Amino acid sequence: MGEFTVGDEDFLLDGRPVRLLSGALHYFRVHEAQWGHRLAMLRAMGLNCVETYVPWNLHAPRPGVYEGVAALGRFLDAAREAGLWAIVRPGPYICAEWENGGLPHWLAGRARTSDAVYLRQVEQWFGRLLPEVVSRQVDRGGPVLMVQVENEYGSYGSDAEYLRWLARTIREAGVTVPLFTSDGPEDHMLTGGSLPGVLATVNFGSQAREAFATLRRHRAEGPLMCMEFWCGWFDHWGADHVVRDPADAAAALREILECGASVNLYMAHGGTSFAGWAGANRGGGDLHDGVLEPDVTSYDYDAPIDEFGHPTEKFWRFREVLAPYADGPLSELPPLPPQLAVAAEVGLSGWAPLADVLEARGGPVVASPVPPTFEELDVERGLVRYEVTVPGPRQPYPFRARGLRDLAVVYVDGEWAGVLTEEDERLKEPVAGHARVELWVESLGRVNYGPRTGESKGITGGLLHERQFLHGVRARGLRLDALDDVEDVRLRALPGDGAPGLYRGTLDVRGAGDALLALPGWTRGFVWINGFSLGRYWSVGPQRSLYVPGPVLREGVNDVWVLELERAGSAPYVRRR
Repeated sequence: MGEFTVGDEDFLLDGRPVRLLSGALHYFRVHEAQWGHRLAMLRAMGLNCVETYVPWNLHAPRPGVYEGVAALGRFLDAAREAGLWAIVRPGPYICAEWENGGLPHWLAGRARTSDAVYLRQVEQWFGRLLPEVVSRQVDRGGPVLMVQVENEYGSYGSDAEYLRWLARTIREAGVTVPLFTSDGPEDHMLTGGSLPGVLATVNFGSQAREAFATLRRHRAEGPLMCMEFWCGWFDHWGADHVVRDPADAAAALREILECGASVNLYMAHGGTSFAGWAGANRGGGDLHDGVLEPDVTSYDYDAPIDEFGHPTEKFWRFREVLAPYADGPLSELPPLPPQLAVAAEVGLSGWAPLADVLEARGGPVVASPVPPTFEELDVERGLVRYEVTVPGPRQPYPFRARGLRDLAVVYVDGEWAGVLTEEDERLKEPVAGHARVELWVESLGRVNYGPRTGESKGITGGLLHERQFLHGVRARGLRLDALDDVEDVRLRALPGDGAPGLYRGTLDVRGAGDALLALPGWTRGFVWINGFSLGRYWSVGPQRSLYVPGPVLREGVNDVWVLELERAGSAPYVRRR
């Protein structure tokens, strides 16, 4: 039992000054069987606290339907067992390079404002979530020291009533530990995102003294804390892999601690955005409203503890910096998780074309004058097949999908005709009537940061032939989670041309453990092993293989399913790190 409070200059536990040395580790990005190891790694690095977000959309696939919320409680219990305090950031918006910043695709009203429709939904969600936190607060013998109000709200809006309502609702749910906000160290962000009477913290990757000086202009008192020390960064599909020099990161961490501040390493261990939950950003400068930049499946983040849970050079440098601030000698590293003993190839045995998969596992066919969005079809992660008929007879004209988000593979009269993107919405070859056009549109991840968070997916501006809108659209959605169990999909013999579709195979494992799955020559899609969704692969890189947690594999025969959306390659295989 203990009382954690915010003093004029320090955090206080039972009246004694405490410096928080925290690390971000998202329970939803790590296989539950590996939580204990990753938490022990945080302790060994010299940390005394773990921080996690909570993604609303992961736990609420539909309005009023909740799944797996108790996982947060189990994670907090594991943190306590590991000897760590905990910081919880429940949102409702979290960013986190996560699908839609954690907001459900079905939300009504104006998100992240004091709109009454939106607030009723948040209230219901918090009513289900926060009991997992309340019973595990430090004054009740649990590890939870602090709870965040929203997340970097000053980067988005200035609705002070919304923030006050959130803080009040969290308190009324029984949260008694200190609340806090976190924002960039800029005047407009701190003005829009902080609340009187609530601890304000700042997020940055360098120049700690300047950042804390900005914070002090807004808050003359209260402990200093960098709630997100960006010691690495994330990757986008089609871009270069991002790394940060370990020595540079260690020097920036040392500067934070020399300021007398507490810190939360973002990320201490990034993990993996399994099951297609990776979000997307938009480029285009300060407004973040330019070209879509989807995030890769790996959330390794160039963190001190890598995706496999192994220490990196950054780990050892951070451990050296943190050691003088630890309460006693640092613990030894736990044993590394076992790795796959013998590489093995996936034996592919069956295949179903995309149309058959859609027929077996898709939603209802929706006929509409204009293309319905993913949201209208209740598709969060997955794809939608749009069909339209070009009337005839008429001469060939340009065909385009206006307002396309994000990517469409197009067939004209059953023949492959091209791939459309947001930047290139028009087919290279004109289309004549009478023709049947199919567009298989895939969501590459909803935007998780900036003013375009919450934007609709699919074809949002209509289908055009020359300048004429084509009406009478038929659409059918395929949710990614509908493919977690595909035993009812009727399989055929393997195609000889690498056609898109659902491929089934088996993997004979000897010496199960952590592994990498490679798909040589495959283009873009998703993989399941023993019903566990590893996430998206894409040949554009920079990620070239998918992390397979050891607990997912079993000795002997393992089931493998691959949903390929363009062109399959040679046999997938697993190997050691």
